[in-house]
Amino acid sequence: MIVGADNALFFPEATPWEDAQALLTLAGFSDGLPMVPPTEARMARMLAGVQAPEAELAMLPPMFGTVTPQAVAYCCVLAGCVPAELPVVLTAAVAAAEDSFNLLGIATTTGTPTVAVLVHGPAIAVLGMNSGTNCLGPGNRANACIGRALALVLRNIAGMRPESGDMATMGQPGKYGFAFAEGEHPLLPSLAARRGINGSAVTVLGVSGTMEVLPEGGADSPEMVLRPMLAAMQGAQRASSGAKARPGQEQILLLPAEMADILLKAGWGLAEIQRYLFEADPGIAASAAAIHPIITSGPGVKMTHPTLWMGGTATVTRELVSV
Repeated sequence: MIVGADNALFFPEATPWEDAQALLTLAGFSDGLPMVPPTEARMARMLAGVQAPEAELAMLPPMFGTVTPQAVAYCCVLAGCVPAELPVVLTAAVAAAEDSFNLLGIATTTGTPTVAVLVHGPAIAVLGMNSGTNCLGPGNRANACIGRALALVLRNIAGMRPESGDMATMGQPGKYGFAFAEGEHPLLPSLAARRGINGSAVTVLGVSGTMEVLPEGGADSPEMVLRPMLAAMQGAQRASSGAKARPGQEQILLLPAEMADILLKAGWGLAEIQRYLFEADPGIAASAAAIHPIITSGPGVKMTHPTLWMGGTATVTRELVSV
């Protein structure tokens, strides 16, 4: 586990790539993908301007490693991040330490959950993150590196390593990294704004997987857009419950602009979306306010339901930290 620079490996600039990979893997830092070899120069660039690199900001289960800017910066170097991305990864790590997020449960369950990072506000444009076409997939360096850096934080600081801190029976590809940006549409204020944050912010979500959801027929009404999403939520809840009655928690739905346009044209907004889904099935969420529609993705009618871990987790949003 990385708890500070004393535990980290650094390489001379001339170290052969293959040698660095082998040594990082032997030390247990690797997620299986090639890593950027950490050097003193790369660490210095990542930490430039950081006022207190050794400040202890949180402890992350399951092994309760200490989150410091220095330790998180090391993971950011491994993942190929640029220095401007360090605050996002650091914010996500601190948010994941919140008791309500239940990282201990997410880490040690035999289920599939991973920690997804959702970025809000001006930081999206500054970092060049993707909130549009294929925003949950590959192709954007910032999305990919931020997601992977947090995954490496969870591995190397929290101690989420297979067969020790991470007990997943199968896991999921999102454990390599899962980060995306919130889009903008007049239908909805951002999730961060709904939670009282008007600047850049980060939300962490304990996500078991994603489900593609299509509207009914020609999607001629809000109900035709949202009924299939309700069915997806119900199906995921049943499939993940182990035939046990579980209390409703939060629900996430990702809406592309074309679906948001239909809802807006019909005069619907946040309250109407939440009320419709909750009244159709009050068991689907803890309350109407616990249903979180989010604008993202590119052209097309296909929505996504990121299923939150049914073992018990709450989304956590934090204002972007200043380092």
